[in-house]
Amino acid sequence: MIYFLKFCASLILPPGIFIVLFFFLAYCCLKNAQVRLARTIFILTLGLYICSTNLFAGYLMGKLERDYTPPLYPAGDVIVMLGGGATRDTPDVSGMGGLCSIPSSRLLTAVRLQRKLHVPIIVSGGAAHAASAKEALIARRILIDLGVPEDKIIVEDKSLNTKQNALFCAKIIKERDFSEPLLVTSAFHMRRAVLNFKQQGINVIAYPTDYTQNIHRSFYLSQLMPSGEALFYTETALQENLRYLITKYLKY
Repeated sequence: MIYFLKFCASLILPPGIFIVLFFFLAYCCLKNAQVRLARTIFILTLGLYICSTNLFAGYLMGKLERDYTPPLYPAGDVIVMLGGGATRDTPDVSGMGGLCSIPSSRLLTAVRLQRKLHVPIIVSGGAAHAASAKEALIARRILIDLGVPEDKIIVEDKSLNTKQNALFCAKIIKERDFSEPLLVTSAFHMRRAVLNFKQQGINVIAYPTDYTQNIHRSFYLSQLMPSGEALFYTETALQENLRYLITKYLKY
């Protein structure tokens, strides 16, 4: 009964309500003998519905997240943590501005690795847009709050995207003679991040984190419910694949 109510709720909230209305529109066109229009609307709406389900979104994200596996016994002489979004003026425990959920997950993994390996952390990320703040500076503050020594934190706060993350971090790695950088970023983002570093002449040890999908997936009915979250994950996966191709073939 609970899942039935959840499914019904998904059909009266976006994007579900629009899917229902578009299917109804296709039905109306069919009744008025507008077969070609009805078919076009139906196909487009079916595509929107599929993209809005966790079944499809989970498949796309899962494929990306399985590209790399964290090493069982991680080792390295520096940890590189990539940013992924920050707020500028929201209240935080020790100041203003905070990391969004994705870089927060990355930071948690980086801290745990630093405590295990006792090596420096390079935190990478600038202010990607006017509403953001320099992610690396916020990350530095939080790392200090969590007990990481200040002399173990290296700040790279100029980069605005993954290509620049790799470019500026590669310069630091080479200047400080690090030879085994351990790269921490979201699992869905790791393939493109590794490629960007490779294009800068840096071979990293991938340590993916921030997983969104189980490794061994199982089917359940609620995966067929349309949701904004699933649509977001579908967009994320498609965008990540597109950016990977652009990085690989256009070197951008």
